[in-house]
Amino acid sequence: MITKEPIIQVGILSSSRIEFILNGAFMTSDGKKVSGKQQVGWKNGMILFDGKTSEELSFQPLDESSTFDLLDVVIGIHFHWERKENQRFKGNLKIIVEHEQLTAINEIKAEDYLVSVISSEMSATSSIELLKAHAVVSRSWLFYPLQKEKKDFSGRNSVEENSENRHIKWYERGEHERFDVCADDHCQRYQGITRATSDAVLLAVEATRGEVLRFGQHICDARFSKCCGGVTETFDNCWAPEEHPYLESIVDNDLPPQGFHLDLSVEANAREWILSTPSAFCNTNDKNVLSQVLNNYDQETMDFYRWKVVYSQKEIAEILCRRSGYDFGEILDLIPLKRGKSGRIVELKIVGTKRTLIVGKELEIRKWLSNTHLYSSAFVVEKEDDRNQVPGKFVLTGAGWGHGVGLCQIGAAVMGEKGYSYDRILLHYFRGAELKRIYK
Repeated sequence: MITKEPIIQVGILSSSRIEFILNGAFMTSDGKKVSGKQQVGWKNGMILFDGKTSEELSFQPLDESSTFDLLDVVIGIHFHWERKENQRFKGNLKIIVEHEQLTAINEIKAEDYLVSVISSEMSATSSIELLKAHAVVSRSWLFYPLQKEKKDFSGRNSVEENSENRHIKWYERGEHERFDVCADDHCQRYQGITRATSDAVLLAVEATRGEVLRFGQHICDARFSKCCGGVTETFDNCWAPEEHPYLESIVDNDLPPQGFHLDLSVEANAREWILSTPSAFCNTNDKNVLSQVLNNYDQETMDFYRWKVVYSQKEIAEILCRRSGYDFGEILDLIPLKRGKSGRIVELKIVGTKRTLIVGKELEIRKWLSNTHLYSSAFVVEKEDDRNQVPGKFVLTGAGWGHGVGLCQIGAAVMGEKGYSYDRILLHYFRGAELKRIYK
């Protein structure tokens, strides 16, 4: 049980060579005082630094004002806006050997980590109620696996089910064995003190210090995504086959929109929903609201509540072959076999001239059908320009951005602008949960 503020280990960067700048005086794990630009390299399974090799190396600041810069950190890994940037951090720097390369880890107090996460996931100028809500969600998500032994943390690793006709895989944060969380979207965006923070972020984290979402006696696995598309998804349709009552599917509005059948696991209902633009908190084009959630690189894409992707036959066949590793030949059909409560496809049947295969879950579908990631797996398929029963074009019309489980960031931003308090926002998305302060 967590009763005091923990120190969090965040994996930032992995490479055969890592360059960094120590801004101020630091002490190495072997007692040497260092500062300025430094470099470590991988050599025969060891860390090479200053002419010596070691299995692990740490740099501890000698005063709280000292920081360190990591150079060429990759952000947005495998997403359409992937790029490198230099990032600045507080706390300790630790270097470990992992998978025949080096990993840089930032050791930092949990509340300081959250200040950065909120400023990285959201705009530091967001409304105070949105910032407080996100602080509680991010803290809960962070602490959920820390409240139990890792061996008891089911769903901790990615799981793959492969057979001749089926490829079902889901991805989990728990693949990290040597640190608590990574710094990219696989976990929560964490970019140290690189992103400008604000008094509002500091206030939001401090006002909710130690506060988490709980269900019964346990901290909630509080997930979040950019935009649910009007209806949130259940946990089991994206990750391990587990039910979390506080992550039920909800309509992202005070009242359900009229004229729709909202069991979106039914194909006809999902099609009707996705091909329309029902009223929802996250259905907004308000640039002031969107700028609270979408950082500059996220704003390169503004179509998220509803979106469209068009592939020629050549494009979709090539993408599927390259991204899946299977040669389907020409693509004849994409058939949703199973949808979740939000209309997200959980299992998709791909019919080709050379092979037919079922793929799932939602993230694997998104990976296979895009050079980066589709915005979501809540889409419907239209085939056009048939020639000898081979479609010349596939049109994918979709809803939402991300897995859609838990808090919808854009929906929460709209609720904040409408005057909802942070606890109202949280209990809208996490039904049956309660707010609980576990340390001061």
